[in-house]
Amino acid sequence: MTADNEQDETKERSQRADEHGDGTKRKDADSSKHDQDGKSDQEDKDDKKKKDDPKAKRRKIIVLSIIGAVFVLAGLVWLLLYIFVFSQRETTDDAYVKGDMVTISSRVAGTVVEVAVEETERVHQGQVLIRLDPVDARVALMNAEGQLAQAVREAQARMQQASQADAAIPQRRAQYEQARDEYNRRHPLLERRAVSAEEVDTGRRQMQQALAGLQAAEREAAAAHAQVDGTSVADFPAVIQARAQFRNAWVNNGRNAIVSPIEGYAARRQVQVGQRIQPGQDLLTVVPLSDLWVDANFKETQLEHIRIGQPVKITTDMYSDVEYHGKVVGLNAGTGSAFSLLPAENATGNWIKVVQRLPVRIALDPEELRKHPLRVGLSTDVNVDTHDRDGRVLAETPRNKPLATTNVYEQEMDRADARAEEIIRANTVDVTPPPLASRRGG
Repeated sequence: MTADNEQDETKERSQRADEHGDGTKRKDADSSKHDQDGKSDQEDKDDKKKKDDPKAKRRKIIVLSIIGAVFVLAGLVWLLLYIFVFSQRETTDDAYVKGDMVTISSRVAGTVVEVAVEETERVHQGQVLIRLDPVDARVALMNAEGQLAQAVREAQARMQQASQADAAIPQRRAQYEQARDEYNRRHPLLERRAVSAEEVDTGRRQMQQALAGLQAAEREAAAAHAQVDGTSVADFPAVIQARAQFRNAWVNNGRNAIVSPIEGYAARRQVQVGQRIQPGQDLLTVVPLSDLWVDANFKETQLEHIRIGQPVKITTDMYSDVEYHGKVVGLNAGTGSAFSLLPAENATGNWIKVVQRLPVRIALDPEELRKHPLRVGLSTDVNVDTHDRDGRVLAETPRNKPLATTNVYEQEMDRADARAEEIIRANTVDVTPPPLASRRGG
């Protein structure tokens, strides 16, 4: 019984301890809840005081007003920028540097024996770029020289033949007059039977024969003069023809040295030593980097206010910190698709509207181009100032001077003419007959 009583007492003590702990926990929870409620009430009171504070309201209104004013001002600035700046600008990044690319080709067939330039190298006007084997051309030139000399001498012979024909006329006339006089003397004697009828007939036939000889001599002289009258040795038709053949041979001989017609830089070399080339075959390209322009491909919706002469600003990826200045010099006559290899056939019915682009040519400042050289094909960003819209859309007057000229080929003709004159002078001889007294020995 004693053990049972001890167990009961132990259970009672544990129950009382548990009840005491639960009470303590409840008290702690109640106190924390009371503290939180107190803090919440305090915060609500503070917020209410702040809301009721007129200074706080004024500060809030001022801050909101400032923010609103900033947004309004930003919108106004953007509107003014659009009206006075962005609406008077047309930009595109579909723009590329363009330039003349002069293709060098041979005008005669031949075998390459020398290549004197490599890609990226500087090329001067008249500089020899490629040489061909000159043997065949030199042989043809020598043959043409001989033909020209022979033509000159034949022309002089023809002129002497005309003089010879003129000299035969007096002789034939004298023979005719002699035969006529003899006939006139014998014919009256026939009635007096002083001469026979046979002699008279013979005299008449001799007179008629002499007259025919005179007429033939006059026709021969006229024919000879028809070939030489109004000309000199240099202007004789056969000489002119032989001279033209000589010039052609001379030029062909000079064309064995293929020269550059302009200043520039070599590119796209496609020729090798020992290669057999034909006339017109592409061998090399020379690009004059001092005369470049920009073709900006604007959408058709951007072209309304673009005019010739408007200033342009250009930037490139090659020089990120350099800005080029140029001006609009013309608008192309058609869009890119109109001049494509296979133009669009919109009349087939399978039609889809695509915004087209029109190339606008922009000239660059030569001084800026010299300081910061560009290359053909580089991409650019173009900004056209369309503020001045009084200019023309299309050019009204044609160009009054050539776009490009070269005189390297005219020099070949000058040298050929000079050499032809030398040949003509060397083969022109003095054919004046000596005086009659000197021919008789004094």
